[in-house]
Parts: sequence; C-alpha cells; structure tokens
Amino acid sequence: MAEANNSSRLVEALLDPGAYPHGTASVEIVETHISFIFFAGDFVYKVKKPVNYGFLDFTTLEKRRYFCQREVELNRRICPEVYLGVEEIRQQADRYTVGGPGRTVEYAVKMRRLSPESSLELLLKEGRVSLQDIERIAARIAWFHQQTETGPRVIAHGDLRAVRQNVEENFAQTGKFVGSVLSRETYDDLAAYSRAFMEVRKDVFRSRAEEGRIRDCHGDLHVAQIFLEAPAEDASWDGISIIDCIEFNERFRCSDVTEDIAFLAMDLDFNGRPDLSRAFVEAYTRESGDERVFGLLDFFKAYRAYVRGKVACFRTKQSHLPEDARLAALETARAYFKLAHSYIPPFPTPAVILICGVTGTGKSTLAGELASRWAMEHISSDLVRKNLAGISPEARRYES
Repeated sequence: MAEANNSSRLVEALLDPGAYPHGTASVEIVETHISFIFFAGDFVYKVKKPVNYGFLDFTTLEKRRYFCQREVELNRRICPEVYLGVEEIRQQADRYTVGGPGRTVEYAVKMRRLSPESSLELLLKEGRVSLQDIERIAARIAWFHQQTETGPRVIAHGDLRAVRQNVEENFAQTGKFVGSVLSRETYDDLAAYSRAFMEVRKDVFRSRAEEGRIRDCHGDLHVAQIFLEAPAEDASWDGISIIDCIEFNERFRCSDVTEDIAFLAMDLDFNGRPDLSRAFVEAYTRESGDERVFGLLDFFKAYRAYVRGKVACFRTKQSHLPEDARLAALETARAYFKLAHSYIPPFPTPAVILICGVTGTGKSTLAGELASRWAMEHISSDLVRKNLAGISPEARRYES
C-alpha cells in the first residue's frame, strides 16, 4: 500500500511542468500495465511501476534502476537516436524533480519524443504506408537480426523449452479471462494447436538453433513501436525508429527470428493489411536469406496475437483507466484472440486412415509416424482385439 501511495504522489508531481530541467508548457501521461510515461516537451520519461507479474519484477528501486539501464542499452542497438539515458528522480521535502536536489527516489528512461504523426500505426490507419516503406522496415530488421547476439546463453533463453514455457504461461495467465474475454472453445483450440505443433515440429525448432537463427531480438515488434520520419540529410540515419524492445525478461526477447517478424506480420494483419504483411515477410526473407521462416510463421503469429490479447486484458485492470478506455481494451483483447484463432490451420474432414499389409512390413511404424506428423490418434487393431478378448497387450496367442 505504501508503494501505491508513493507512486500516486510521484505521478502527481511529475505532471507539473516545473518538475523538469527543461522548459515545457504541459505534461501528458500514458499509463501501461508496467509503466507511467510522461510526455514533457521534446522529451519522454518512462517510469517503471513497482509491480511483479511473475514474468517481470520491478518491486525494488534497485531493480527499477537496473532495468532502466538495460532498456537504454538494448534499445540503442537498433534505435540510438531516441534513447538518451537514465535520469534520477529526486525528492526534497515534498517536491519531486528530474535531476534536481534531494535524495534519489526513482529512475526514468529519457527518450527523444517522436512525432505521433510518424507512427506506423497511425500511418496505416490513414492509408499512408507504401510497399517501399515496408521493404525498408524489413531490411532494417534483417540487418538488426544479423548484428544481434547468438550462442549458448541466448539459445537457452529461446529454444523449444523456452517457447513451451512462454506458451504455457500465456494460457495460465489468461485462464481467468475465459468466458468473459475469450470463449472456452477458442482457448481450448489454441492450447491444443500450440501443444501439438510444438510436439510435431520439435525437430524444426532444434535445427533452427543449430543454424544460428535464435538471436537476442527485439521481442515486442508491433506497429505502435515503429516510426517513419524523414531520413537524415547526411544519410547517417534512414528515418526508421524502432523503439521499446523487451528489457525485463530475456526469454521474451531471445527467440527464433521468426517470432520477431511474426509479431509485426500479425499486427499488419490486425490492422487490415494482409498484403503488407505478406510483403514484409517476403522482403525479410530476401534480405536475410532465411526462407525457413514460413514453416513456423503461423504458429508464432498465433502466439503473438495471443500475447497482445493478454496484454490488453491486463490493461483492463489498470487503476486509473477510464471506463471507455477499459471497454476499448476489452474489445481489442477479443479481436486479438479472434485473430490468433484464425491462424490455426483448418481441420480436414474427419477421416480414418487404414494401414494394411502382411506381417513384418512396418505397418505400425508407418502409422505411428503419420499420427505424430499430423497430430492424429494412432489405434492399433492388434491392441484393440486383445483388449476386447481380455488378453494383455504383451500376450501372444496363436489359434490352431
């Protein structure tokens, strides 16, 4: 309760333009489930909430300082023009200031303010995103993936075991929203599909690690994180800013590169531009030479759409959220869950496949392989007959 009260006082203080070392006429705030973001003139200050969601822990001042520093370091890999550093928020008596006198009570990531008019999200809504824009973004991300770290530590955070943990965590954390935000059928279908896919394609996941395709990626690559501004006149910067990578949990950031691009491809689908989604993936594969992404793309699209639905659900629980914003978040969550479900391949017409042949020709081996590959149930007629006759599966009985 004390942390909550302190956060409320800090938020109120940082809404005062006088709390900042530079001139600003007004301060605006945006609240997420993990941060308070203050827009003050030409700059943005992001303050982390003292929360613990299991997948992140910002509950101590030292942890918040550390993750502010990590946020700046990681985002400078792809967006050095935006991330300016970490500022101390200090308190003297009842006054809070950024970099002023007193004791340090909080930390904030300081960023250059980007024009909302240059947001890819807004440009999509206004129909002002070209194929050339998408190809430029794809080239930038392919370059980024080629520069990022790989190796045993990264692979340990992004291999199939980690993917399975992330998927199961999603379903565990959204169970309480079943019946209100997503239907039981949608939840069960996505859980069954995800588990079957990971089992059937486990060799593919392993081979991707061997190929060096698991990298220290962005982890939160959707349309609201990308801004398209005018390139620098000296060609030192191409005008593309990609912000806000995941800093708080390495297993959300270290992943197969397919997971990164699937997030943006999915969000382009969500924004009604499947044509740009396809163009983005095709441009990425040309730039990276990695055509095997197509085999994992829909699985990771479903996963990422589900993550966005989960985050929107969390948003509905924010303390200061107006009712209209809460209802909008609910609709957003439902839309993302619906999109996630749409990536499940259509089930074929119900069928029974019979494998016949003489003894010793490999019928059981073939049937088992097909059942594994297609996530079907394997029924052995030998075992069924023995069960009906009350004979143990291991028994051998020959009729005279």
